Amino acid sequence: MAESFAFDIARSLLGKLASYAYEEASRAYGVYKDLQEFKDTLSIVSGVLLDAECKKDQKHGLREWLRQIQNICYDAEDVLDGFDLQDKRKQVVEASGSTRVKPHPRGDGDGDNSLCVIPIVGIGGLGKTTLAKSVFNDKRMDQLFQLKMWVCISDDFDIRKIIIKIINSATSSTLTSSSVPSSGLAQLENINNLDIVQLVSRLKQKLSGQKFLVVLDDVWNDDRAKWLELIELIKVGAPGSKIIVTTRSNSIASMMGDVFPYVLKGLSPKDCISLFVKWAFKEGEEKNYPNQVEIGKEIVKKCQGVPLAVRTLASSLFSNFDISKWEFVRDSEMWNLEQKINDILPALKLSYDQMPSYLRQCFAYFSLYPKDYIFNSYDIGNLWVALGLVQSLNGSEKLESIARKYIDEMHSRSFIQDVKEIGSICEFKVHDLIHDLALYVSREDFVAVDSHTRNIPQQVRHLSVVKDDSLDLDLFPKSRSVRSILFPIFGVGLESESLLNKLMSRYKYLRYLGLSDSSYKTMPNSIAKLEHLRVLDLSRNGKIRTLPNSICKLLHLQVLDLGGCTEFENLPKGLGKLISLRSLTVTTKQSVLPHDEFATLIHLEFLCFHYCGNIMSLFRHQLPSVEELLIVSCSRLESLPLYIFPELHTLTIDKCEKLNLLLNNESPIQTLKMKHLYLMGLPTLVTLPEWIVCAMETLETLAIKRLPNLKRLPVCLSTMTRLKRLFIVNCPQLLSLPSNMHRLTALERLHIFGCPKLSRKFRAQSGEYWPMISHIKSVFIGKSKGHEVKLKTSTLKTM
Repeated sequence: MAESFAFDIARSLLGKLASYAYEEASRAYGVYKDLQEFKDTLSIVSGVLLDAECKKDQKHGLREWLRQIQNICYDAEDVLDGFDLQDKRKQVVEASGSTRVKPHPRGDGDGDNSLCVIPIVGIGGLGKTTLAKSVFNDKRMDQLFQLKMWVCISDDFDIRKIIIKIINSATSSTLTSSSVPSSGLAQLENINNLDIVQLVSRLKQKLSGQKFLVVLDDVWNDDRAKWLELIELIKVGAPGSKIIVTTRSNSIASMMGDVFPYVLKGLSPKDCISLFVKWAFKEGEEKNYPNQVEIGKEIVKKCQGVPLAVRTLASSLFSNFDISKWEFVRDSEMWNLEQKINDILPALKLSYDQMPSYLRQCFAYFSLYPKDYIFNSYDIGNLWVALGLVQSLNGSEKLESIARKYIDEMHSRSFIQDVKEIGSICEFKVHDLIHDLALYVSREDFVAVDSHTRNIPQQVRHLSVVKDDSLDLDLFPKSRSVRSILFPIFGVGLESESLLNKLMSRYKYLRYLGLSDSSYKTMPNSIAKLEHLRVLDLSRNGKIRTLPNSICKLLHLQVLDLGGCTEFENLPKGLGKLISLRSLTVTTKQSVLPHDEFATLIHLEFLCFHYCGNIMSLFRHQLPSVEELLIVSCSRLESLPLYIFPELHTLTIDKCEKLNLLLNNESPIQTLKMKHLYLMGLPTLVTLPEWIVCAMETLETLAIKRLPNLKRLPVCLSTMTRLKRLFIVNCPQLLSLPSNMHRLTALERLHIFGCPKLSRKFRAQSGEYWPMISHIKSVFIGKSKGHEVKLKTSTLKTM
């Protein structure tokens, strides 16, 4: 009667598998999908067992099959019994009060003694990432965890790349000792070329013994084997380490989570309307437009509680009270589009349609970059300008300034987020759904090439390479219509000189050629044939030594970036012929710069010297158009006469150990137009240079960092009535601030870290300096990053 026993066991198993308790247990252990498949198979087997009853005596093979089925059913029962035992053990642990927090119905892992995975799940645009960020940035997390890491996953769950991201995030977490930007240039080590064994070793070095919090944002992978592989690699942390996972998929949340997933629901109708009103009107303005408010309520209903949809649509209607516009949005057929799990929301497409044409053109270029990419206004602005997307209406306003206004307008319309102001530039991100919208509207004119790309449309005009493991000339179209090629990912570049030569020969109408992180040794002479080229980015090429002199025939060239080209020997002869050049970044081994060549660059506005270790002095002639100057890691530079930069508004100096910042006596300066000043890594500096008084009427940002011997600040600091931001970091000898700090009525942000003697004087209410700073909107005082005290936060924006 083996078949009867097997049928009874199978029926019993089916009953257990259908119970709520076992369903939850399978989710907790990450085997829900497996058990569901087993349940389906068992249902089929049960039916076969009933049919086998009447045939059991006719076929010996059937009896043997039934015996095996019985054994499998017994084994399965043992496994389920083990689940039940584990669950009871957890109940005992919880009942004994050994956990430090109130236990979750599914357990919270083994309390603080294991790595716990906490899933956040919800549809796109609902606020999963926002919720994770609010936890990640909560100051209490800095007290609980020694290390915090944020890793964007998206739709490519590549173990190797995730390890690299975790290592880089861990490195950034330790490097970022303050909110002051260092130089805007990448400081992370390029570990892309390490093999998997080296990467795993580096990962263990970073995480071993550390109690860490890591956020894995936007996970799409449902391959449990890959997930278990990753978990095994990062289990080396200290007890109490936590992982937060955000995903759109309930099944992924069940597979990965150790506790019940935190399931986000849509906003309530009341909250949706409140959010809409906040973004569509100025405060109190809605009272004057009751008809628009009523239409807004109907629009909100169609957003289905998704805050991103509500905010973006409301932003598109801000200060536009034409009733027909509101009715168009409400009645649009776009709402009839079926919304799937990874589709763009109809509301976002409607908001895109409401944008002016100049913004719609620029917006499409976001599709050339991967999801979760950190944009900066300088790079994306150069791309837009190079391709003729930025136009000056009056002919006098600078195109870079207009490009920045485009970014600000996109921000006001909620098409970009996480904006960080860093001196004269800003960084920002694009939400995943907004990125999907960019892909949707860019169509076949824009292609981001990765390892899955098998065909590129002939009509493509803009190409980016986000993975370089399968580049071949045959992949690229033969059409001459390509206008831009870029490698936007750190560590991903071009290695083949022959492929580079062929691409330049084929695409003669290129406006933008971004070859950052490449590793070829020479640039072909054919570069001179790219007569339309506006931007040439060769940054972080560790092998290139020279450029052909023929590059100086590119009379349209506006941006040349050689930053981080550590083997570069000499600038090309004839550099002064580049009459359109407005931005130049240089890394070179040469000791003497071609002064006369630089003197003819009359449109040069941005100038950066990066790792120019042999240069002792800069120029003899004035560079009257330079507005922003960066000097980073120029270890032998001795002098910097500012009189040669009469229009300078931003100055950044970092790690120039021999630099004397005193002005030359023969050419004193009466006034400076400087707005942003960053002085960092200058060990000999005891006090700030006297010439800072010449900028007291214009300075808006003053950042001093890693000045170990700085003892005092100039008295004139308190007369800088336009100063908005003051950052003082790792200046341990600094004992006091000017006594008239209360006069700085424009000061909005004061951050002081790594200045222990100074920090003690800023205790809230009781510190002797508290009356000086009580009027400042945002104040951070602390020993180091992660131990600061936030005194006021009404307008905080972390740089």
